[in-house]
Amino acid sequence: MSSIARKLAGPSSSRGTRILGALALVSTVLLLLLGLIWSPREVDQADAVRLMYVHVPSAVVGLYFAFGVTLVGSIVYLRKQSDFWDLMAHAGAEIGVLFCAFVLVTGALWGRPTWGVYWEWDPRITSTTVTLVLYLGYLAVRRMDLDPVVRSRRAAILGIISFANLLIVKQSVEWWRGLHQGSTVGIDTQMDGLMFFTLAWGVLTFTLIFAWLLMHRFRLAWYEHQAAAVSLDDAIAARRGEHRSSLAGEAI
Repeated sequence: MSSIARKLAGPSSSRGTRILGALALVSTVLLLLLGLIWSPREVDQADAVRLMYVHVPSAVVGLYFAFGVTLVGSIVYLRKQSDFWDLMAHAGAEIGVLFCAFVLVTGALWGRPTWGVYWEWDPRITSTTVTLVLYLGYLAVRRMDLDPVVRSRRAAILGIISFANLLIVKQSVEWWRGLHQGSTVGIDTQMDGLMFFTLAWGVLTFTLIFAWLLMHRFRLAWYEHQAAAVSLDDAIAARRGEHRSSLAGEAI
């Protein structure tokens, strides 16, 4: 078995990812205790405000961290043709889509007791939905049956263009009037100290979860990339062997 094949047969985890996973698990447990038990009810929203501790962090991490990785990876790939950054961009987009969908679901659950409806075509909700559709399109491009270089280049361009929509998401509550509130955290925030701490802990928790998922997804993508290279090398070697056999047969 070749060194590459032996490596591909190994686990996708490492000591670092196991430690990171343990930290993410402990942080999640503490977030549940903070969000569901220790933090106080809000005066107007009562217990519905507890959804904020997962909705806002998933938006911050999913929309800006995950898709930010896709943006950086796409730019570097176009400049250096780096397989590493191409795969990193792909991994960030997959996780970002997962988080973005979670944002919309938790937002709908929060909207029902707050606005009286699960869904309203509010500017921020609409622009976030457009973001989800754009990155689903990005993932669709990554699955197209094209030359790998052409496919990666097209995906990288779409990854850069799609990130521009996040400016609209961020500024949507300022540019248009809608049901969605403004920035949750700001200079004039009126949140209780423990509520603010819980929200900050939520961002930390989702960041740890994102980092753990990113490391595993990238490693899996890298193994798939290496496996494809090994398969291609084997196919070329087999073809050359057939060619030599055919030449030997003709010589006989």
